[in-house]
Amino acid sequence: MKVRSHHLDSVQRKALASIRNQIVHTGQAPSVRKLAALLGYRSPRSAAVIINRLQEAGYLARRPNGELRLLRSPSETTDHARTVQVPLVGTAPCGAPLLATENIEATIPVSVGLARPPHRYFLLRTQGDSMTLAGIKDGGLVLVRQQSTAENGQIVVALIDDDATIKEYRRDDKVIMLLPRSRNPRHKPIILTRDFLVQGVVVASIPNV
Repeated sequence: MKVRSHHLDSVQRKALASIRNQIVHTGQAPSVRKLAALLGYRSPRSAAVIINRLQEAGYLARRPNGELRLLRSPSETTDHARTVQVPLVGTAPCGAPLLATENIEATIPVSVGLARPPHRYFLLRTQGDSMTLAGIKDGGLVLVRQQSTAENGQIVVALIDDDATIKEYRRDDKVIMLLPRSRNPRHKPIILTRDFLVQGVVVASIPNV
């Protein structure tokens, strides 16, 4: 029987929060020894017991390489805000679809005020400074609404030759342009006619705090 989120004790909640924060900010779950230190335990055995219980409750799972994956997070709010679980798919895929299982690092509760149903959403960790003028900073997260089309001026996640990029979308009758928004002169527009897919539109930027 799976434990419901409101049945988790304070230590289990703290452990989940620590695991989630490590994944969000570093892309990797903490080791058992690291989690023990974060929770204030001298022995990693206590952390291992908590991990096992959270796995049994359906909050955590193990990847084939043994690393932890966060399946869901309990709501940490006290005002009963409505949230949905949104997958965090790391930084960018290389050869695999964005929402392939191997890319999903965790699922994060996001307010339905941002992730509005009935659309589907994902979170993507950002890299580089090509979109800083649009408020998208290196190492932060963007919330992306899944869709295969976009309008001029929208910021999109595009898949080009199996690599994902975040850029402003522009299209005319002949070409598609993906434009950077940065003061760094090394970032240039990408001009495309084919071999290009829109994976979604960025609806919110979450800085790395």
